[in-house]
Amino acid sequence: MGNDKTGRGRTARLTSFLGLQQNTVGVLAMVILVGMGERMAERFLPIYILALGGGTLAIGLLQAMDNFLSALYSYPGGYLSDRMGTKKALLFFNLVAMAGFLLVILIPAWQAVLCGAVLFISWSSISLPATLSLIYKVLPETKRTMGVSVHAITVRIPMALGPLAGGLFIHLWGEQTGVRVAFAAALAMACLALVLQQRMIDSDAPEKAPADTCGLTPEKNPFKLLSLMNPAMKRLLTADILIRFCEQIPYAFVVVWCMKTVANPVSALEFGFLTAVEICASVLIYIPVAYMADKSAKKPFVLITFVFFTLFPLVLLFSQSFGWLVLAFILRGLKEFGEPTRKALIMDLAPDHCRGAMFGLYYLIRDIVVSFAALGGAFIWQISPQANLITAFAFGAAGTIGFAVFGRDINPIESKT
Repeated sequence: MGNDKTGRGRTARLTSFLGLQQNTVGVLAMVILVGMGERMAERFLPIYILALGGGTLAIGLLQAMDNFLSALYSYPGGYLSDRMGTKKALLFFNLVAMAGFLLVILIPAWQAVLCGAVLFISWSSISLPATLSLIYKVLPETKRTMGVSVHAITVRIPMALGPLAGGLFIHLWGEQTGVRVAFAAALAMACLALVLQQRMIDSDAPEKAPADTCGLTPEKNPFKLLSLMNPAMKRLLTADILIRFCEQIPYAFVVVWCMKTVANPVSALEFGFLTAVEICASVLIYIPVAYMADKSAKKPFVLITFVFFTLFPLVLLFSQSFGWLVLAFILRGLKEFGEPTRKALIMDLAPDHCRGAMFGLYYLIRDIVVSFAALGGAFIWQISPQANLITAFAFGAAGTIGFAVFGRDINPIESKT
């Protein structure tokens, strides 16, 4: 009996420390189950498209859709969360993703893949504002950054395991049947997630806005909502855009640098190891950083994150062997140092009545602007790989210095105005 009580006490302390309760466990289960389905099927869509007779243009269109829809879906995802309540919004998002899975399962044609992708390929983007809104509603202020960090770790479980499961299905049943089996498994897991979500997440009513802001319902016009974005969030958004330019300018060429450009190129297996090192470094720092960030100001943690973003292309520039690349990718993983804290700061800066929509608007603006960085990075890479990395570092330095000088945590009273 004593051991049972001790065990329950330790479990209670751990769940309290991590900000886990029925609502958050329900949404994390949804993230794992739907995310697993998304990752194990979606990752192999280019192979499936080729197997069905589609060409490289169809694959390029799929990638373009992914980037564009990820940007566009954030805002309506946030608005629907504010308008319908988190539980109903997540139910709707899951049903949309399931419809996309079903379309690919029933119609073995690459055109159906593109149509289905419109429904499921950006599930993570459309559900993120609702997920974070729920975390902010159910957790106390001292546990919100921890809640966002646990969510960030949970998201990486399907990122790591999903492609392994999808690859196994293709190994067992071939490229066409294997991918459709993966989508069938994705549909089954989404159904399970839907049941758990509806049982574990409490119903919530949309919050009403003060009479002097958006009226009685969440604002659906992004231009009007933009006027409610306070100066502190605008400064954070500007710095974040510059930092994302730093990330995206060399993003697609990092593998080329490592495997083709450096003095001692690495193999594909070694590059896979470098990616694993990056993910491990990011996962290991989430919990301790969240614990510290919940007890102090958030700006220093976001600023340190921006520093890591900025240093990566510079360190990569001087990494010419596998050993140095390991250090560079550890640094790349450390860029996640304050990423959950940055998301928590966005939610802190957003008005209570339209928090989800404001989060979505932030990502809509940021991702549309940053979508041009990858194309610009290709042109700069043609000048020279070194020019690409130096340009990325310059954008990062501008964003970091700008946030250090002008960025700040907002007074809680100001965030309500």
